[in-house]
Amino acid sequence: MSEDQQRPQPRREIVTGVPRGTRRRPPAHTPARSEISEQTTLGATYVRALMRSQLRAGLAALAVLAVVLGLLPLGFLLPRPVAGPVVWVALGLVAYPVMWLIARWYVGRSERNEADFTGLVTDPAEPPAPRP
Repeated sequence: MSEDQQRPQPRREIVTGVPRGTRRRPPAHTPARSEISEQTTLGATYVRALMRSQLRAGLAALAVLAVVLGLLPLGFLLPRPVAGPVVWVALGLVAYPVMWLIARWYVGRSERNEADFTGLVTDPAEPPAPRP
């Protein structure tokens, strides 16, 4: 055997850099959070849009509740023997689940509005905040 075959091969070293996908790029737009904290006109517009969408959801829930509960007195127009049980069943058994469904819809809608707003004002390069 020759000397070249007896000598161990030198260890190869691999040089790596930061993977391309993890490099921090500047945001394509200025995060709206700075617009809001600096109280600019654009920031005020963002906040006003959130408030308007929350108000719209609240007024829609209130309107549905007013229509549903406002129609309950029409049960008294039914003939006397039928009106008593129907009105009490509607007041005691139907009204509360309906109010619960309206409240649940409103909470879900307002959380969606806030999530949309949060997505608008956060920097796309930041990792998302953990949900509770």
